[in-house]
Amino acid sequence: MATINLVTKFLPYVDELFTTESKISLLTNQNFDFDGAKTVKVYKVSTADMSDYDRDGSLGNQSRYGIVQGLDATTEEFTLSKDRSFTFAIDKLDEDETGGTLEASSALSRQLREKVIPEVDTHTYAVMCLNAGIKPTSLELTNENICMEILKGNTALDNGEVPENERVIVVTPDTYLLIKQCKDIIMETDIGNELRLKGVVAMIDGAMVIKVPAKRLPKNFGFMIAHPCATVSPTKLSEYKVHEDAPGISGSLVEGRIAYDSFVLENKAKAIYYQSTT
Repeated sequence: MATINLVTKFLPYVDELFTTESKISLLTNQNFDFDGAKTVKVYKVSTADMSDYDRDGSLGNQSRYGIVQGLDATTEEFTLSKDRSFTFAIDKLDEDETGGTLEASSALSRQLREKVIPEVDTHTYAVMCLNAGIKPTSLELTNENICMEILKGNTALDNGEVPENERVIVVTPDTYLLIKQCKDIIMETDIGNELRLKGVVAMIDGAMVIKVPAKRLPKNFGFMIAHPCATVSPTKLSEYKVHEDAPGISGSLVEGRIAYDSFVLENKAKAIYYQSTT
């Protein structure tokens, strides 16, 4: 029998991993400016107690407006803790002999999608859950109780006088499945295209709902309701470079660096409600 060497054909196609776009811009703000500094201090100023106006001067206070009080001005400090980087090289012949699938700009985009964005997301969600101002006792979420638990969370924010607009409910795909199975839920899915592009999948009790992969969230994450005023997520430095024929390399040298962090303001922590599961 004749021996035939069959041809093996490699296509200029990369089997990419699935990735999810970041949605933390809906949950955080960029109110702090870290330019020229690694640490930022923010003041917290107290207020004066109310009293009855002494119209006829019979109360004997130094002022008819009441006892003159002083105001406290304390500070809370935020220091960037994340200074992360990566680098890799792509040899010219490797790029040529793989049909261009190792092209530097594509590899850099892949690095951002699969490494940088998930890392920043994971850190931000962890900080928010850890510092949430309202954390009820862990419980098992089911399609019978998920509706009431979300409404209880939104009510807790109402009682804390958190702004009603721009609230976001963060759920895992599994929790979202429970929501869709709940008979009592009133969920609005007719969402405008602008919100859909940002990752909003529905509205519940006036709050936007977004789905986040469980692997980017803390263990035993149930759901979280948050207002973006509570969490500051600065990115002080974000730079990515492609060097052609850098010294000692025949090909492309890719380098990236990102300095970032997330902080929850003490006086606004009650704008985050975090429900963990058993």
